[in-house]
Amino acid sequence: MTNTKAEASDQADSQLASAQNLKLLENVEVKLTVEVGGTKISIRDLLKLNDGSVVELERLAGEHLDILVNGTLLAKGEIVLVGERLGIRFTEIVSPEQRVRSL
Repeated sequence: MTNTKAEASDQADSQLASAQNLKLLENVEVKLTVEVGGTKISIRDLLKLNDGSVVELERLAGEHLDILVNGTLLAKGEIVLVGERLGIRFTEIVSPEQRVRSL
């Protein structure tokens, strides 16, 4: 029974330490980016672009957008209107295992 109490105490101490460590990071700013899509284009075609030009992206209409934090994929989402501003609704969070694999 003593081991169980000791294990529970160690687990509580570990959770408290984790919470305190997380608290230290709360004010760290990161860059959140929403990626609509991309494509490869030659410099020749790039130089031909002007007002009204359209460049086709490698993403299908209606497909969820990538949400990146400091360049690492965090989630998928969709554009929403928040008053008169654009916002992003998170529709799928990438698992921590997938995030680590992408580093």
